[in-house]
Amino acid sequence: MTQEAILGNISPLIPAAGDVENSVKFYENKLGFRITHKEGNPMRMAIVKRDSAEIFIVKSDYIPLAESIALRISVNQIEKYYDELLTKGGEMIHPNGKLETKPWGVKEFVVIDLAGICITFYELVNSSSS
Repeated sequence: MTQEAILGNISPLIPAAGDVENSVKFYENKLGFRITHKEGNPMRMAIVKRDSAEIFIVKSDYIPLAESIALRISVNQIEKYYDELLTKGGEMIHPNGKLETKPWGVKEFVVIDLAGICITFYELVNSSSS
C-alpha cells in the first residue's frame, strides 16, 4: 500500500543580531520560546521551540540578510498569545502590525526580532458565517 508524502513543520535557520545569546533571550523572554539545543562558547547556534514552531538561530552579523527574512507562524488562540506579549511590554510588536483581521481571512500581528526579521503570527478566521 502506497501512502502520499506528508510534509511536517518548517524549521527555518535565521541569523542572530550581534550574538546568538541575545537573540535566544529575545525569543525566550519576549516570545515564550525555550531553548532546546545550543552549540559553541560563545554560542554560535541555538534551537528555540514553542509548541510546534522551531527556529534555528545562527551566528551572523549580516543585517541586510536578516532584514529580508519574513516568517509566518500559525497560532491557535491568537488573541491570548497577543495579550501574553502585551503583558511582556508589547514593544516587540511592530507599530503598524497590531492584531487585526485581514481581508484574506486571517487575524494576524507582526513582531520584529532583534536582527530585523519580520515574524507574522496568524490564525485563520472562522469562515462558517460566509
